[in-house]
Amino acid sequence: MTENLKIKQLIDDNQVLLFMKGNPKFPQCGFSSLACQVLDACGTKYETFDVLQDPDVREGIKIFSNWPTIPQLYINGEFVGGSDIIKEMYESGELAKLISPA
Repeated sequence: MTENLKIKQLIDDNQVLLFMKGNPKFPQCGFSSLACQVLDACGTKYETFDVLQDPDVREGIKIFSNWPTIPQLYINGEFVGGSDIIKEMYESGELAKLISPA
């Protein structure tokens, strides 16, 4: 249960938060790299959490969001999706609209 509280606190504390493998300067998987590239292209400030540093959060976030893969993007407390969804939303312009209030 403490993992859920930690995850919820991270999401609540950050307007745009990406749970990823690695960090923006050194992503540890192609999907995390893609998610960072898309967020960088949006020109938004975002925070990341490296799930490789915390196995409890790595597994807990999958249960918390009911989404089996990482990366996972949260904007204003809402789960947005993984790298494919982020990329599609960026290409359609939806992501910029979602991020601009953030």
